[in-house]
Amino acid sequence: MPAITVPDITVLPRIPEPDPTVARMRAVRSLTTAPHGLEGEGFPVRRAFAGVDLGDLDPFVHLDQMGEVEYAPGEPKGTPWHPHRGFETVTYMIDGTFEHSDSNGGGGVITNGDTQWMTAGSGILHIEKPPEWLVMSGGLFHGFQLWVNLPRAQKWAAPRYQDLRAKEVAVASSSDGGALVRIIAGEVAGHKGPGSTYTPMTLVHATLSPGARLSLPWRADYNALVYAMAGRGTVGQELRPIQTGQLAVFGRGDTITVAALQAQESRSPNLDVLILGGRPIGEPVAWMGPFVMNTREEILQAVADYQAGRLGTIPATTAVHNTPTSMVEFGQPQDGEPA
Repeated sequence: MPAITVPDITVLPRIPEPDPTVARMRAVRSLTTAPHGLEGEGFPVRRAFAGVDLGDLDPFVHLDQMGEVEYAPGEPKGTPWHPHRGFETVTYMIDGTFEHSDSNGGGGVITNGDTQWMTAGSGILHIEKPPEWLVMSGGLFHGFQLWVNLPRAQKWAAPRYQDLRAKEVAVASSSDGGALVRIIAGEVAGHKGPGSTYTPMTLVHATLSPGARLSLPWRADYNALVYAMAGRGTVGQELRPIQTGQLAVFGRGDTITVAALQAQESRSPNLDVLILGGRPIGEPVAWMGPFVMNTREEILQAVADYQAGRLGTIPATTAVHNTPTSMVEFGQPQDGEPA
């Protein structure tokens, strides 16, 4: 699990341990296990937010762990061209390579530790796929896609695209020097990530060595979520056990605590977690397939706009025959389900 690493973690700035006399430790409200599914043209995912109330996730609506899978030659898969409106997609690549193109002219290639941040806003078409050379050779694929909701006032913003390279990510270590903390967006203890967000939020990838403990100061007006992508550990002041594929939702407070067990499995020698939170938007959510709006009428308008070609045009040089033409082709015709 490379993402971004450092040759010597001891030289990094350390995040100080919160003062126990004033810190308000967040307790764990719920712990859920992500079910498995298939996305796009058939790549395996874990639905990290499945079974969690949207009110506890706000401002987020969806999180997929893509892989971890070792593809044989000819097996790597992506998604066909498809639309989005009303939110942002954040694709974080840990292992492997992914190409992105969109109808707004954005796009590029992301690999170990890179992030693509696409604001769909008023509407966009895009495609995500492995490069042809990776399809031919096969290889390791592991990443995440997070959907960040937009407030009503920003749902009609012009689409934009951010290409965040691994070397731009802010890095620090835990107070005990046993955890590498990568800050992709937002701020932790004065360390600011490169992602520019409409919705105030923080996104962190932390790797904890066996026995290490990480306590992060966390804004009291943000919610707080920890997803274990690999390894075993505990979360919260009550030391709730957590392992690969589980999501912890925290209650109120201003400090998040995660710890790695001393004994880890050989295939996952460390505890790797995504830590994320943001200021809840507190608005109604109407969600069908690739559209996240405030009302059902806005969803129906998004469908009509897409079918009428008003969400963008596929560039002629990249158009493919399997572009979906109806909501049914997304396989997600119900309200409140991701595409």
